[in-house]
Amino acid sequence: MTLATLAEVLQPALKQGYAVGGLVTLGWEDMRAYVAAAEAENCPVILQAGPSCRAHTPLPVLGKMFRHLAEAASVPVVAHLDHGYTFEDCRLALDSGFTSVMFDGSRKPLQQNIDETAAIAEMAHAAGISCEGEIGFVGYSGGESSNGTDPEEAAKFARESGADAIAISVGNVHLQQDKEGGLDLERIAQIEALTSVPLVIHGGSGVPVEQRRHLAAKTSICKFNIGTELRMAFGSALRAAVEADPARFDRVQILSDTLDPVQRAAQEVLRAFGAPPQR
Repeated sequence: MTLATLAEVLQPALKQGYAVGGLVTLGWEDMRAYVAAAEAENCPVILQAGPSCRAHTPLPVLGKMFRHLAEAASVPVVAHLDHGYTFEDCRLALDSGFTSVMFDGSRKPLQQNIDETAAIAEMAHAAGISCEGEIGFVGYSGGESSNGTDPEEAAKFARESGADAIAISVGNVHLQQDKEGGLDLERIAQIEALTSVPLVIHGGSGVPVEQRRHLAAKTSICKFNIGTELRMAFGSALRAAVEADPARFDRVQILSDTLDPVQRAAQEVLRAFGAPPQR
């Protein structure tokens, strides 16, 4: 098992009642820790390149990094573009070897979002890769407010966009550092009743672990994006590595000390999603 598309890992999750972690990467150190964590837990993993990652490292380079890790892995690894805002973002990801793209048209009027997502899904499917869309708007802690997903709009989006997975706004917030939130279970049930595609939770770091476990097993939510929680683990490990020896200056030595702590944190995240052992 190596490189996989989003549909290839989410459809089994939908049928068997578990979820897959979409782990947000910022560089080589965390992405290799995430793959090591997935191998240790014997479960699939989705490596995600979001806007801040792409601002630091060009997409063609990220595509090669993701594919290098995936092709050596013993478990399915998805190379996923997170929050592509334009057709060109998604086309560059496709050309760079990604196996999945997420088009974020959530700030746009409903029909425009559907039409643009459909065009990107058509491009992706023609190339044999997957497409995730978003309906409703997932806000940011300390920033833009959320706009909750309307179940009827979600149903229309699912019918007309061609997306393989749909991100929804049900009380989740990007960049939340605590787990005191919790999601709107009634709204999730209403959306689930009108759709049949895998559902995605962005801002998963703010969702209590027990609720992640429950939703993964009992609902159509098949993907949780986890970024802030793992960035905090990396930052803590990096700070400890620097402070352990103030005279040490070699970045390779310092960054190497982050691998084990980040891998352990990622394993805890992945374990809660309940994926059965990969064969």
